[in-house]
Amino acid sequence: METLPLDKKAILNKYSDYILRHNHSPKNIYSFCEDNEMSENDFYIFFANFEEVEKEFLVYFFEESLFLLGDDLNYSQMDDKTKLLSLYYTYFEQLTMNRSLIMVILKKKNPLERLKKLSKLKVMFIDLIKTLNIVTMSNDLENSKLEKLEKYKNKGVEELFWNNFLVTLKFWMDDTSSSFEKTDIFIEKSVEASFELINTKPLEKLLDFGKFIWKEKVGKF
Repeated sequence: METLPLDKKAILNKYSDYILRHNHSPKNIYSFCEDNEMSENDFYIFFANFEEVEKEFLVYFFEESLFLLGDDLNYSQMDDKTKLLSLYYTYFEQLTMNRSLIMVILKKKNPLERLKKLSKLKVMFIDLIKTLNIVTMSNDLENSKLEKLEKYKNKGVEELFWNNFLVTLKFWMDDTSSSFEKTDIFIEKSVEASFELINTKPLEKLLDFGKFIWKEKVGKF
């Protein structure tokens, strides 16, 4: 069988095309390769299995988002919270443009399977949080505030923001509003609330966020 020149992006494109046409992952690597005129060996150069392919999509859109933000001359001048908000808006816009693909990848019955698909993305996300210097914000707090911050110490600031991202992703997956406008509201309120937690001043913003959560999720359970 004659093979065509391949790279990682080409395999992602072929895999995406399969999912969009069939609404499920390919049955096995052999048939996928045969249908796309490539050898299994070519596939294994880039990916060990389909799970790794699906992980890569979530990373790819994250990298694309960072690339787009890098082209924004104002991005480097933004404060940390605005940078994170910009990343959220850009990343979820990328996901929305590829929603059918992402929904197939993440619509697994077992939550652990979904988390495994997000493992590579988590590494990139945590690295991004570190570049924003959010983790070191507590160094500027006075002693009384440091005591209040102690209850969050064991979990870690990085995990706080990662969990915030996971909740936002779940909200986006469940969102049925026009143009996913409620996800945009959720992003703004959740990022605001997370920064307020870090600064131990949660009152007004957390109450506002709580009201939104109750209206959109708890009140409709």
